[in-house]
Amino acid sequence: MISRFGSTSAMVVQQVEEGGKTYFLAIDEKGLYLTTARYLDRNLADPHRFTAARANTAARLAALRLDAAALTAAHQHLVRKAGEGEPRKKINPLKASKRGVKA
Repeated sequence: MISRFGSTSAMVVQQVEEGGKTYFLAIDEKGLYLTTARYLDRNLADPHRFTAARANTAARLAALRLDAAALTAAHQHLVRKAGEGEPRKKINPLKASKRGVKA
């Protein structure tokens, strides 16, 4: 199942060392961001994914001599949207017809 707010190891592009700390470069539908091991594969919302700190990711990657545009293009296949690849719930046509929902 895809996490809408957390980070998973399937989203990780590579491991990065910055200022003596280890970060994980991850990708989602909004682009690249740096996160820590604390938020990977846990049922926690990742603040690195949804805060203003994400805005300077390109500058941080440039300081590490990494090309953000090339990394995004090369790892675009890792991006999955919520609901994609999950089995759809079966709809009972009799109940759907009473609600006006098409099966």
